Amino acid sequence: MPSLAAHPSLAPFADHTSKPDTLGFAPERLARISTWMRRYVDDGKVPYLMAGIARRGGIAFLDACGSGDPVNGTPTPPVDHIARYYSMTKPVTTVAAMTLLEEGLLQLDDRVAKFIPEFAETRVYVSGPNADMTTEPQATPMTVRHLMTHTAGLTYGLFDPGPVGEAYRKTQVNFGDSTASLAGMARKAASAPLCFQPGTKWTYSVATDVLGRVVEVIAGKPLDQVFRERILEPLGMVDTAFGVPADKADRMVACYEKTASGRMKRSDGGGDSRFSGAPVMHSGGGGLVSTVPDYLRFMEMLRRGGELDGVRVLGRKTVDLMMSNHLPGDIASMGVATFSEMPMVGMGFGLGGSILLDPARAQILGSAGEFAWGGLASTGFWIDRAEALSVILITQLMPSSSWPIRRELRNLVYQALVD
Repeated sequence: MPSLAAHPSLAPFADHTSKPDTLGFAPERLARISTWMRRYVDDGKVPYLMAGIARRGGIAFLDACGSGDPVNGTPTPPVDHIARYYSMTKPVTTVAAMTLLEEGLLQLDDRVAKFIPEFAETRVYVSGPNADMTTEPQATPMTVRHLMTHTAGLTYGLFDPGPVGEAYRKTQVNFGDSTASLAGMARKAASAPLCFQPGTKWTYSVATDVLGRVVEVIAGKPLDQVFRERILEPLGMVDTAFGVPADKADRMVACYEKTASGRMKRSDGGGDSRFSGAPVMHSGGGGLVSTVPDYLRFMEMLRRGGELDGVRVLGRKTVDLMMSNHLPGDIASMGVATFSEMPMVGMGFGLGGSILLDPARAQILGSAGEFAWGGLASTGFWIDRAEALSVILITQLMPSSSWPIRRELRNLVYQALVD
């Protein structure tokens, strides 16, 4: 089991890993998580797994197994290994935007075109192929809240086989291009039509990348500087950034992808140059690298109502708003029955992350109000304020739908909770 002393970011958390019963967990039931993790690694399904569970300010569980680079036979990565967190960047970008809201510089119903004028002219797809599509004007202008909830009508060109996805690919709307500017890419996104009228459906998209550009415009600073000043430095997240500097490169683990046979092969993680040094692109939707200790501090700040170790990033009511469902129902009712490996029945969406509305309808153990999200390389987290619980799971396997590990971990965590 990794040592809590391995990273200063974990120092403020009391170590209860030898006596998890003091935090309300049955030790013998909690041990099932380690057995489950090793089964996945031993079966060759993932390169490694690291899971951490914090409750009531203490670490109840922290374990890791596997290899950071199975091809070269490297050992199990340390607790402070650096990994690609991809879409777990999205809640960080949303928090940055909410700090601006708290200063009166932003409103959720502000039109996106107020900050990125090109979106005022963005039309909405109606029918037809990309080469000859019919479009119409926006009936309801795209707002900041639409960006935060993935109801803006934007999409991901990489995953969307339809006409709008084709338009993204043709115009090279790609926020993963480390050499492009966030401002220029946001303008490109505005040149393609929307998939639907803003607010009428839910589609996972580049919306949070566009939100990152909104943050830049308001703050008058690059997104990485906004992150450092408002979130990373105040919280002591010393290894979280848009790129890995040369002096930390040896802590970056390899990325793998699932093959048709169900095994793994080495991947470049979507282009490792994207995460090296200081990339030009600051992708608010998927550009951060981080560590378990760093991201756990971010999660605990949210769980505790916006404050950690005497540092307040957000007000309590702001966090309450983020962790409220902002959809008229669940995601399934807005057109997406399953996302990644997770059914979307009983699952809503807040500002920057999903909200568990009804565990019975979602058919999973948990608490109503849980705030969660994951990343492309099968990473994931959730925050359960009702149980004073923060859980993180990290590996590096693409795509995130490869195995139901995040869904399975939820059941494993809650079955071990007895107090």
